[in-house]
This record gives sequence, C-alpha cells and structure tokens, in this order.
Amino acid sequence: MPPTILLDLDGALVDSLPGIEASGRAALAALGHPPDPALDIAAMIGPPIEEMMQRMLARYGDDRVAEGVAAYRADYGARGLLASAPYPGIPEALDALRAAGARLILATSKRRVFAERILDHTGLATRFAAVHGSEPGGALDHKPELIAHILARHDLDAAACVMVGDRRHDIAGARANGMRGLGVLWGYGAREELEAAGADALVAAPHDLAAAALALVARTR
Repeated sequence: MPPTILLDLDGALVDSLPGIEASGRAALAALGHPPDPALDIAAMIGPPIEEMMQRMLARYGDDRVAEGVAAYRADYGARGLLASAPYPGIPEALDALRAAGARLILATSKRRVFAERILDHTGLATRFAAVHGSEPGGALDHKPELIAHILARHDLDAAACVMVGDRRHDIAGARANGMRGLGVLWGYGAREELEAAGADALVAAPHDLAAAALALVARTR
C-alpha cells in the first residue's frame, strides 16, 4: 500500500485568514455588532465554524451561533473563500509527495464544498486523490470523526498514514485514530500548541514538508 498523507487546508496549505476574517466580521455586522479591531480571528481558526462563531459572539454576550454561522457561510461562499492563496512552496511540496508515490487526501473541518472550490481556485485540486470535509447537518465536523471516516472510506491502514496540520485539532484527530501527526509551523498554531497536543514531528517551512512527511511515514513501518 502506498503511503497516504492527509492534509489540513487552512493554515497548512493555504493562507485563508483574509477571507475568513472578512466573512467573520461580515457575520458580526449582520447580527448588529460593530467591528472590533482587537478581535483576533486568526487565533480562532482551526475548530469547526460553530466553535469559532461561539467564541466571536461571546465578546458581545450573544448566543445566536446558528444565525452567525449562516451569515458567515453566505458571505464566505460568495467572496471570502476566493481570498485564499497557497503558501509559497506548497504546490512544489505536494508535487514532491506525489512523485514519491504518496496519495494525498484533504482532511478539513471546513465544509467540503468550500474546500473543493478553494482547491480549484488555487490550482491545487489535481494533486488530491480525495477531498473530505464537514457536511451539512454537522456530520464530520470534528477531526477524530473525520479521520476515522477517511480511514474507513478508503480502507486505509492508519500506520501507513500521516496527518499534516497546523493546529492541535489536527494532531488530536490523528492520535485518536492511531495515526502519526506532523505539525506545520507556518500556519495559525504555535509550536507550543502542537507540541502539547503530541505532534510526532514539526516542520518549519513548506519546502521541507515532503521530506518530513515521508520520513514520518517511514517511522511507522
């Protein structure tokens, strides 16, 4: 079986902060909240959008999470996702992984339909054998369940896979499924967060991603 590399999207492959931030502020405005320059949306990226929105609204004492999520998705689907751009070196890293025989699968907490549009928009889509993300109704919102679904759907051996991501949720999802986790340091999570989550290795730059992921797969065999 060829090695399989699961990759997160936001903060691992693409810098999506500009679009997420704009759509997050648009959602707050739709609910009647004035912009707050001190709101650190980058620190909230990673978990499902419902958790992010809950944290954003808590600053205003507002519990209308469902309404906020709906407003966010409406704006993000119309314009926010188009602001995503690959980190320099990511296309080359994905090509190097594929050249080494690895199969690439996207594993994101973002809605799958949004993730597919971002991959198409950024030119990364052809590198992936499959794209998985959250689905309407709350299915597969959390990384442990999402990764378990991917393993079952593609009949994968967790020991022959590595999960790549920039936040603790990616590492926790990998560990919950007996998979090794590779933390990237160019995204939205700090080294300390990834180390505390139990990352098996860290990589500092996209041009080192392919070698780091393949080395981690080799350690599992």
